[in-house]
Amino acid sequence: MVVPRLVVAAPASGSGKTTVATGLMAALRRRGFRVSPHKVGPDYIDPGYHALAAGVPGRNLDPWLVGEERIAPLFLHGAQDSDVAVVEGVMGLFDGKGDGDFASTAHVARLLDAPVVLVVDAARQSRSVAAVVHGFATFDPRVHLAGVILNRVGSDRHEALCRTALAGYPVLGAIRRDDAVATPSRHLGLIPAAERESDALSAVSRLGELVARSCDLDALVRLARTAPPLRARPWTPPVQARTGDGPVVAVAGGAAFTFGYAEHVELLRAAGARVAVFDPLRDERLPEGAGALVIGGGFPEVYAAELAANEALRREVAGFRGPIAAECAGLLYLCEELDGRRMCGRVPATARMTATLTLGYRAAVAGPSLLTRPGERYHGHEFHRTTMDLPREPLFRWEGGADGYGDALLTASYLHLHWAGAPELAQRLVSSSRSPSVLR
Repeated sequence: MVVPRLVVAAPASGSGKTTVATGLMAALRRRGFRVSPHKVGPDYIDPGYHALAAGVPGRNLDPWLVGEERIAPLFLHGAQDSDVAVVEGVMGLFDGKGDGDFASTAHVARLLDAPVVLVVDAARQSRSVAAVVHGFATFDPRVHLAGVILNRVGSDRHEALCRTALAGYPVLGAIRRDDAVATPSRHLGLIPAAERESDALSAVSRLGELVARSCDLDALVRLARTAPPLRARPWTPPVQARTGDGPVVAVAGGAAFTFGYAEHVELLRAAGARVAVFDPLRDERLPEGAGALVIGGGFPEVYAAELAANEALRREVAGFRGPIAAECAGLLYLCEELDGRRMCGRVPATARMTATLTLGYRAAVAGPSLLTRPGERYHGHEFHRTTMDLPREPLFRWEGGADGYGDALLTASYLHLHWAGAPELAQRLVSSSRSPSVLR
């Protein structure tokens, strides 16, 4: 398949990748392009802004979570109806898992055979930007660094100095310092777009205007069109044979539970489920006929008081006798307490906020639970500032750590998994879903 595409990368985090990538998506959409948004790595928040900018779900590309053989198929799955695809990188261009570049932006750019645009923070430097760009352009000849966008440029004079120094490299844009486009953040990064509603839409619109007036959109589209055909077939979720109406799988949403991959819902539907979204902050009842629950990640610690106040739903979740799959925020919501606030009590543990960020990829070995079988191995990601008293037999174990709680009807852990890398998880959940008559 031929999909025009480019990767937006940077020398380091904080250089302006999200500003440029999100603004570029919004600017191209405003010009009438069908834009396919993608994000390298396990990030849940940036894709939310990408979705607002492009008008379609943002999708993640992470070789560690799904396997490098699935990166091009997953990309094509999301991009097959688009005019152009924009892939935002993660961290610095060559920063991957451990001391290698596996799962780095460079790794994904190679797997997609995509040209790379390097966003360079030009603040407090001028001619030195050329040394930075030269180093990144020559460090790995397998990566095609095809252009540069200067960010946080201070003046016309500053821009001219940088452009002169970069005479050997295509400069595709120069973005001036603009505090008006800053995106608010909290302890795990940017505040999710779903929590900001109209403010997030306004911020994305301003980013689109900023990139449109600061970058050469025509040149960026021409660059994207230089990407060669990909020799892969689009990924499709495996469809399970079914008869009659499938079970209702209730998926937690709303401001407290914003973390999730688009493919999870697609896998549930392919496995025969009817997906219904509920908001634990507002809804006092689970969706009608719910036969299974999925409670993903988010920020329950920010909304602990509101979650605790919705006693009716907490009681219903506590007494729910169907299968439940929960990750991170979902695990916390199922605990007995979170920061001293009553939660659902389905997991016999208490949790609290800490000052320590727990972050990283995990190679985990599972124990028995609703979704997992003893000894199965999974690649996941851990990302939280909470801690909890663990059961004596944690569900997952990895070098230096262990966590989670599971039984025949429950899988709950800090470990974030991408179900496209393990589609049997969705199939197991749906096949174990209970009918309303059984639940009664």
